[in-house]
Amino acid sequence: MPTTELLIIATTLAILAAGATILIRNRNTRGRTTPAPSRVQLTRDQLDTQLHTLIQQNKMIHAIKLLREQTGMGPREAKDAVDGLAAGRPISHPAYTALTGTPAQPDLATRARHLKEAGHTEQAVLLVRAETGMNEEDAATFVGTL
Repeated sequence: MPTTELLIIATTLAILAAGATILIRNRNTRGRTTPAPSRVQLTRDQLDTQLHTLIQQNKMIHAIKLLREQTGMGPREAKDAVDGLAAGRPISHPAYTALTGTPAQPDLATRARHLKEAGHTEQAVLLVRAETGMNEEDAATFVGTL
C-alpha cells in the first residue's frame, strides 16, 4: 500500500477513536453534575442563621444544599440534620461542629417560638415536652403563650 493511503487510514482511525472517546465520556457523565464548591465559607453563626431562614421559608432543599456545600456532608446526613433543625434539635454532626464561630444555642422558648411561627405548633409542643417533661396540656399552654 502506498504511504498516502496508510496516512489517510491512520488519520481516519485516529479521528474515529477520538470521537468514540468523547461519546463514551459523555455517556458516562450524563445526568450527573458535580456540585459547584461554595465560593464563601460561612462561619457557623452565619450558616446557622441562613439555615433557620431557609427552614422558616420552607425551602428545605436549599437548606440541605447549603449545609452540604459548607460541611461536605452526604445527602442523607444533611437531610437528617435539616429535618432535625426544623424540629428544634441542634445539629451535632462533626463536620458542622468543626466550623468556626460556635452559635449560642437558643433557649427552649426561642426554639419553640420559631417552630410555632413556621406553622409547626405540634412539633413545638413535642419539643417542650421532650426537654422539660411537661404533660401535653402544660406544654401546649406554654407554646400558646409564645
